[in-house]
Amino acid sequence: MDTIASLFSFITTPVSWVIVQFHKVYGAIFGPDTGWAWGLSIVSLVILIRICLIPLFVKQIKATRAMQTLQPEMKKIQERYKNDRQRQSEEMMKLYKETGTNPLSSCLPILAQSPFFFALYHVLNSIASNDTIGVINERLLESAQKAHIFGAPLAAKFTDSSDKVEALNSSLTDVRVVTAIMIVLMSLSQFYTQRQLMTKNVDTTVKTPFMQQQKMLMYVFPVIFAVFGINFPVGVLVYWLTTNVWTMGQQMYVIHNNPTPGSKAQAAYLERLSKNVSKHGRTRGRGERTIVKAIVAKGRDRNEYERKFVNGLNKAGLAAQPDGTVIKSESTAAAQAEDAAVAKRQQPKRQTKSQRQSGTAKAAGEPTSLTKSEEPEDAKPAAPGKKDNAKPAGSTRSRAQSGQRKGPQRPKSPSKK
Repeated sequence: MDTIASLFSFITTPVSWVIVQFHKVYGAIFGPDTGWAWGLSIVSLVILIRICLIPLFVKQIKATRAMQTLQPEMKKIQERYKNDRQRQSEEMMKLYKETGTNPLSSCLPILAQSPFFFALYHVLNSIASNDTIGVINERLLESAQKAHIFGAPLAAKFTDSSDKVEALNSSLTDVRVVTAIMIVLMSLSQFYTQRQLMTKNVDTTVKTPFMQQQKMLMYVFPVIFAVFGINFPVGVLVYWLTTNVWTMGQQMYVIHNNPTPGSKAQAAYLERLSKNVSKHGRTRGRGERTIVKAIVAKGRDRNEYERKFVNGLNKAGLAAQPDGTVIKSESTAAAQAEDAAVAKRQQPKRQTKSQRQSGTAKAAGEPTSLTKSEEPEDAKPAAPGKKDNAKPAGSTRSRAQSGQRKGPQRPKSPSKK
């Protein structure tokens, strides 16, 4: 690791200078020899680096989405030229050139901050070895060696011996407990960040090998952090934990405000956007207009969530415009209301079972059963005390129960005694 870090020694002077400048500010508040002053200096270094890398992060998002879009075409090329690796590579490069995508663009933020990471490692390792480096002179070196974070020196590692830890005025137990907790938090933050990406911000309509690779990385990266973390000084763990938390928050913001098309995050975002636009009657802000403009431009290529969004606006009497704005459209709402009324009138009324049987009997020319109000006068029962032996014709059929089987009846089986 020292050999790798020494390759980035050209940047150790700028990194040490930035840490010293932040240390002057925090040292005036918390004291120059405290862990808060040196720890917050490292955190501020991370924030400064990540702010500078925001343009690369945006480029990474675009490259990742472009790669997801190309996965079906890439799969076809792999199947077509599975026996010819050279032709397969040529076709892949041709596809990248035609679409203007670069597979390495998704790795730009990690590659860009690698020199700063190894430079910081080299600075902290020099502090542990009692060597001056960059702009850190002997006075700052002594101050940094006195700095402890929850009892663990900035330059101490999980694998250090007890003699080396005691030379830094600490105990081996404190160092291992603090480093173990930080390694666990670092691995968990990495796992949650990757899981958030896979469960919310991936196009679920296309199943590609890229999704399987991302799912595998979700479990591999935390293990890598846990294995290599035991060889990192406490200050480097602070750096890496801070950058993981920054990445997690940055990704949550992107998923919430600019999700991947076809993902669950897009469905939730368009549902919120539809409610806001319907409530105010217009799009608010440049971000909302950009999303609506992209949806309108797709035309028939819209996915399920985008079509639902457009239909929701139409039902609210609104129409999305090509420039991303939304205007009121009375004709759209009136036309949909008229179509719904026509469809309702054309829908036949559902009949009951007795009504369907009555219609069948009428079609066959058979008399139907009479209701109580429709019974003829002579079919009514006689007054008490009077016998009426004459039964009107058809009375048996009129007293037939509704739903009885027509035609010859099946004789009942004799009861067994």
